[in-house]
Amino acid sequence: MNTAPHTDPKSRFTAFDLSLFKEGKHYQLYGKLGAHLVSETDAQGVHFAVWAPNAEQVSVVGDFNHWDRTANPMGRRPDDSGIWELFIPDRLEGECYKYYIKGYNGYEVEKGDPYAYAWEEPPRTASRIAHLNYAWQDESWLEKQRRTDIFTVPLKIYETHIGSWKRHNDDPTSFLSYSQLASELPTYCKELGFSHVEFMPVMEHPFYGSWGYQVVGYFAPSSRYGSPQDFMYLVDTLHQHDIGVILDWVPSHFPTDEHGLGYFDGTHLYEHADPKKGFHPDWKSSIFNYDRNEVRSFLISNALFWLEKYHIDGLRVDAVASMLYLDYSRVEGQWIPNKYGGRENLEAIQFLQELNEAVHLYCPRAFTIAEESTAWPRVTAPVQLGGLGFDFKWMMGWMHDTLSYFQKDPLYRRYHQGQLTFSMVYAYSEKFILPLSHDEVVYGKASLLKKMPGDAWQQFANLRLLYAFMYGHPGGKMIYMGAEFGQSHEWKHDDGLSWDESLGAPNRGLVAFIQDLNKLYQTEPAMHVHNYDPAGFEWNAIDDAVNSVISWIRKSDEQDDSLLFVANFTPVVRKNYRIGAPKKGFYSEVLNSDNLKYHGSDVLNDAIIETAPIPYHGRTHSLSLILPPLAVIVLKYQYDE
Repeated sequence: MNTAPHTDPKSRFTAFDLSLFKEGKHYQLYGKLGAHLVSETDAQGVHFAVWAPNAEQVSVVGDFNHWDRTANPMGRRPDDSGIWELFIPDRLEGECYKYYIKGYNGYEVEKGDPYAYAWEEPPRTASRIAHLNYAWQDESWLEKQRRTDIFTVPLKIYETHIGSWKRHNDDPTSFLSYSQLASELPTYCKELGFSHVEFMPVMEHPFYGSWGYQVVGYFAPSSRYGSPQDFMYLVDTLHQHDIGVILDWVPSHFPTDEHGLGYFDGTHLYEHADPKKGFHPDWKSSIFNYDRNEVRSFLISNALFWLEKYHIDGLRVDAVASMLYLDYSRVEGQWIPNKYGGRENLEAIQFLQELNEAVHLYCPRAFTIAEESTAWPRVTAPVQLGGLGFDFKWMMGWMHDTLSYFQKDPLYRRYHQGQLTFSMVYAYSEKFILPLSHDEVVYGKASLLKKMPGDAWQQFANLRLLYAFMYGHPGGKMIYMGAEFGQSHEWKHDDGLSWDESLGAPNRGLVAFIQDLNKLYQTEPAMHVHNYDPAGFEWNAIDDAVNSVISWIRKSDEQDDSLLFVANFTPVVRKNYRIGAPKKGFYSEVLNSDNLKYHGSDVLNDAIIETAPIPYHGRTHSLSLILPPLAVIVLKYQYDE
């Protein structure tokens, strides 16, 4: 094997590339830096390029040269880019490699490739030479997304952790591969009616117990589950089932593992040198230096990489609050104020704005979601209007208030009705997604089912009531895997979901209810066309805290399409309960969470219910209803005489 450096490195960089890179505006670095297979008439081999401006010496080491640090030295570009290059004219696809780096300070290390398309399966730490060739079959899906206004469609997200959704029957400790997941997950989500799957981070991470949030290989899907093409096949198959794909993405921090980004060339290249800005005290990880142009190019290139090369439809940006505040999770004296003396991280704000502008410019079919847990203003406002530019934000306040309310004994809910109604005070300050995520079912918090009070029947009734309240509330919807069938124990990343539980009668009823909720959300315009503006919602009655009953109306552009929700948050059946009607005439139940098919007690209203000319709740006509226990009923106007 010829391991001598090639005299012509066949550089992939133009002067324009280098200019953009240094300005922090090169958003396709994944095609320049890293290891790239070359197959031309005059040469076949691999072009390597790595950014290590403060290195004294860099070489490529790998299986192909027996990890000999002297065999394949790289050459520094004759400019100030800090990029080292080498062309090796051999067929090296699939080979493991790293960069040996020697710093001017005597620091010596073997680093994985920050831009590698594939890595060894952990705990091994080398990068792999790989290509991204794949014959996509999802053009019809992509074209539909280009023509779709994401704010007018029903967003129904199923959050999933690939390693623990399901395990092999004969070996519960064994993961499903991407390809095996593709044979089951798309069909399952289609049957339940979800519009999108959101994957917790798939990028390569050394510690499985981090759930993927401690990323080392930003440009590589984890090899635990297969090859890059296997993950492409999973995305492709989901798209062919009309299901979009959202990825959790982590630009807020990275782990300190030696083979990763930290102290890359003997200096703090990707992270801040000062631990008051460069080290996260909660996660014991490094914080990106957003003030460095090349780092912003790295991160924005990475975001666009997943959208362009893997056809991902949306990115949910993790831990945005930790990026926005210099004093996040720090006490006085442990953080450095910005140049104006404030706690806002000005460089992170600029980065997030540039990120969202780049996504919307270069991949306009895609959208971004912020996990932002504070009251930071204008997260979803356009950048040109002073916002961060995200499309959506998780509605963490709604989640905390609602779960707090539902965990209370129904006897005491009358004193806390404001926890249910307060969210509408700020519901349109951002474009929100209502999250019932993985974070709510770990670390002793209990599963959603076990958060609910009462006996087993009441727990399932409460859970159906929670889901109905969520779907009736403005905003996109998201639930975590296992919650759709009422898994009893909290999520454990080392195990698969308890699929045997899904066979129980109340669990099957819950699944049927999720299916019907998703169908109602999809087919009724009032449920989604004005999900993010006040035209789609109106309180009908919120003054009966004594009985823990509230009522509201979801509206579309057609008055006759409106839906009347009535929710009873106690286990008491309420007969002859009068509710103001939006319009006189005849109504019918289009959904009742107490229906027997959902394992409810089957307390239903008549097939057709006529209004009476009795003024109620500011309406000229009203309805006399029977309210089932711990349930929501949804009524739709049918006709008038």
